Amino acid sequence: MTREITYVQAIAEAIDEELERDEEVILFGEDVEEFGGNFGETEGLYEKHGRNRVRNTPLSEIGIAGMALGAAVGGIRPVAELQFADFAATAGDEVFNQIPKQPYVSGGQIEAPLTIFAPSGAGIGAGAQHSQSVHSWLGNVPGWVVVTATTPYDAKGLFKSAIRDDNPVFFLPHKMLSETKGEVPDEEYTLPLGEAAIEQEGEDVTVVATQLMFHRAKEAAAEVDADVEIVNPRTFAPLDTETIAESVRKTGRLVVVDETVERYGTQGHIANEIVENDFFSLDAPPKTIGVKDIPIPLSPPLEQEALPSADQIANGIESLF
Repeated sequence: MTREITYVQAIAEAIDEELERDEEVILFGEDVEEFGGNFGETEGLYEKHGRNRVRNTPLSEIGIAGMALGAAVGGIRPVAELQFADFAATAGDEVFNQIPKQPYVSGGQIEAPLTIFAPSGAGIGAGAQHSQSVHSWLGNVPGWVVVTATTPYDAKGLFKSAIRDDNPVFFLPHKMLSETKGEVPDEEYTLPLGEAAIEQEGEDVTVVATQLMFHRAKEAAAEVDADVEIVNPRTFAPLDTETIAESVRKTGRLVVVDETVERYGTQGHIANEIVENDFFSLDAPPKTIGVKDIPIPLSPPLEQEALPSADQIANGIESLF
């Protein structure tokens, strides 16, 4: 049986169930107690589980990330929230230099089973410092498992797996999807990390898209005169290149759309994986679509102009024929 819930309800359910399941799981971050998080993603958890399991922190991202590392090394399984994914930069030394490297520099003697989650992406008029998609930053740092969520089903199943994983995981929900609804099973479930999902089958062209861009890719697929297959990567590190490659071997064409800047972005990496390893499967050069090479504008019309649109994705698909 399934029921329809919102994206943020799915996130709250995932955390709730993992707090219930494992007494070593704790949650902390700015305003996670009575306030319930910026988007309602921790609503009700403080009242149910109490301050020993759910706790506010000072406004210090590097402190939150450092506390997560210390707790994980000490045998706890922390879930730490940053209010915006952009603030990964504010916690830079911990996020880029300490957390992902601990298992390696300790020769495997130290595990860091922690999850940092932070809403990412643009679309709510939050300005240049609060609107970036950072999975390309994080995917460039060996040691992180980097997970994105596209639907409520994804959000719950992937978050539960992230909390259970023994590696450091950065989980990235999208701000614009907070109130979107979708079917979620009544029974407990998890989704494997490192596996992409074919969300829509087709024969003519493969479109790789996640988070908000997945929904715009679906709009674009309905506009074009082509049978479009849509692949949702779900996890960027590790990236499931084989599922993408299998799709391209069938369709012969590839469009990669992502809400990261095209310059050194994930689009180019995914396209390169196919060109380098499955070149002769391609009937046309891959097309990459991303954010324009500018900071995300505060102005809502300019913000939308900076992001890939459904029409832009449709034009990218049509350019391959």
